[in-house]
Amino acid sequence: MINYKKPKIVAEIGCNHKGEIEVAKQLICKAKECGADVAKFQKRSIKNLLSEEQYNMPHPNPYNSYGKTYGEHREYLEFNIFQHSELKQFCEQIGIEYSTSVWDLPSAIEIISIKPKFIKVPSASNINFDLLKILRDNFNGEVHISTGMTTKAEEEAFVKFFEQTHQSHRLVVYSCTSGYPVPFEDICLLEISRLRSTYTNRINALGFSGHHLGIAIDIAAYTLGAEIIERHFTLDRTWKGTDHAASLEPDGLKKLVRNLEATHLALTVKKEEILEIEKVQRNKLKYKS
Repeated sequence: MINYKKPKIVAEIGCNHKGEIEVAKQLICKAKECGADVAKFQKRSIKNLLSEEQYNMPHPNPYNSYGKTYGEHREYLEFNIFQHSELKQFCEQIGIEYSTSVWDLPSAIEIISIKPKFIKVPSASNINFDLLKILRDNFNGEVHISTGMTTKAEEEAFVKFFEQTHQSHRLVVYSCTSGYPVPFEDICLLEISRLRSTYTNRINALGFSGHHLGIAIDIAAYTLGAEIIERHFTLDRTWKGTDHAASLEPDGLKKLVRNLEATHLALTVKKEEILEIEKVQRNKLKYKS
């Protein structure tokens, strides 16, 4: 039987701040107001991630671009380490946890320096073993890893990599499908059950990173054993940028938090055969032989 802990809800702000620190702070405040536990961002070293050709190519969807080239677009949306430190301090001031996904080794080294409770590795980077090594050997917090566009062999490889130094107890592995947005038939929620049966005694916890529409699926993910629910978060789904359309706005996040909390309360077995709330009804309605 699954031991249902209170779900941890991550508002994935990512790059939905439009490159503006004040918008990032507004998103943090709204995430806190909605009841999220974590406000999470992303950190990339663009010139380490992109080849010169990729950097200079046009954005595939010019409407969503913040620069003349794809590289300039990505640079525009990046916060430096001092800005990330400022955002972490702001989170601490208002009482919400800060975290960040790191896409590459330089970003990981920088984010380790500000000591968040956990650092996430996105699906795109989960077999970058130089990145994983610095997180395994030089970071004391939890390491969260998404499994979108990842084979079972690749998944096993990164878990074993942490097991080599007895560090897999710091791993949280997320079920994920890499698409924006993901149609319901491609969410494959039963991957959570597979991950649970494969890794329950080898890692710290399971999560679910959703890129779908609506909030019904997240309740099912939690029921199947995902202790951490991560959803992209924005103030306005019509804003320019690729992630907004697959993000929740404040009303959606607030409802998600409410529904997950209600589900957590409901996922119990009866403490006694006839509950106190049932006794009056039993006396009034139950057939007496």
